[in-house]
Amino acid sequence: MRTKTQVPEENTIPLNPPQPVAQPGRHRKPMTTPNAPNTISPKTKKIIITVLIVVVILAILAVAAFFIKQLIDSKYYFCSKSVKLIPLEKACDGKEDCSGAEDESACVMPFGANSTFPLRLISTSNVLQVFNSAENKWKSVCEESFTQQHAETACQKLGYSVNPSFSKVQVGLLSSDLKMDFCVVGSSKPQTFQSTVTDRKVCNTGTVVTLTCSDCGKSRSQDRIVGGQDAIIENWPWQVSLQNSGQHICGGSLVSPNWVVTAAHCFNGDGMKALVKWNVVSGITYLGSSGASSVDKIIVNRNYKSGRNDYDIAMIRLQSPITLGESRRPVCLPPQDLGLKKDASLVVTGWGHLMEKGSWLFFNPPFFSN
Repeated sequence: MRTKTQVPEENTIPLNPPQPVAQPGRHRKPMTTPNAPNTISPKTKKIIITVLIVVVILAILAVAAFFIKQLIDSKYYFCSKSVKLIPLEKACDGKEDCSGAEDESACVMPFGANSTFPLRLISTSNVLQVFNSAENKWKSVCEESFTQQHAETACQKLGYSVNPSFSKVQVGLLSSDLKMDFCVVGSSKPQTFQSTVTDRKVCNTGTVVTLTCSDCGKSRSQDRIVGGQDAIIENWPWQVSLQNSGQHICGGSLVSPNWVVTAAHCFNGDGMKALVKWNVVSGITYLGSSGASSVDKIIVNRNYKSGRNDYDIAMIRLQSPITLGESRRPVCLPPQDLGLKKDASLVVTGWGHLMEKGSWLFFNPPFFSN
């Protein structure tokens, strides 16, 4: 038996070999893997297309629903309590077609004063007068004892509530019919205005009250625009649009934050009597229906007859007051016996027809004055 002892060979590789030195002209750029293209997977594409289709369909349905609602509103009245539709001409026809007479409870109503209103402003000076029913006479209010609180109470009774103020005018400057009968108001309890009135033969101070109940009628521009040219609402901020089912029917004028004056003939015909169909749009130059105010009551002069021009006036009360500003401001109602002269210049404002029986501006007509 033999054995052989193996001697390990000497290792000549150093433990920390030096880094090889690059030879000139032999440097090579390391190989890299090209970037994969940024592609969307077919599944993601399918999801995006589906979402877009759904959005387009919803938009089409929304537009279709809007026009369908407009069409239904123009033909039918919706009874919310009994959940049914009735022809529009059956609303406010004097017969109960909805549960609880819903279709007859909110309608245009005629109104006629049964007695003379106890207060009025008269002449261009806006002289305040109180009616004495026992003597059937109007009496001018003497300036003595009259206070700001009396002014506020009187203006509230006249339907105004914005910035009332008063001043005085010499009796000698008045017309003869305004300086025949006088009265004074008591200094206590001005909230009971008429109950504190005392008759006088003359005013001790020789002056009577002239009352301003609103900062009305103020336009940003005093220029008169003639010829039916375009105008902006800020120059005529009392102008409003009366709309039935979203369609412009008539113009009107703000007389206070809650009240609009217009023509009685605007409410003639089928579908014009139900309050729910009416809205008032204010503060706009170009005709639209955004920001409309709901109507609480429409009062037509009882003496108005269709086909005649007499008593062609109506009042609209809004459900909530309009916020006044540059584009929304009340017009000044004329006082009793204004003394308007023949052939005096007037300004007409509104939208739509440029002349009687003329063509209608269908697409977004601008506000104009003449």
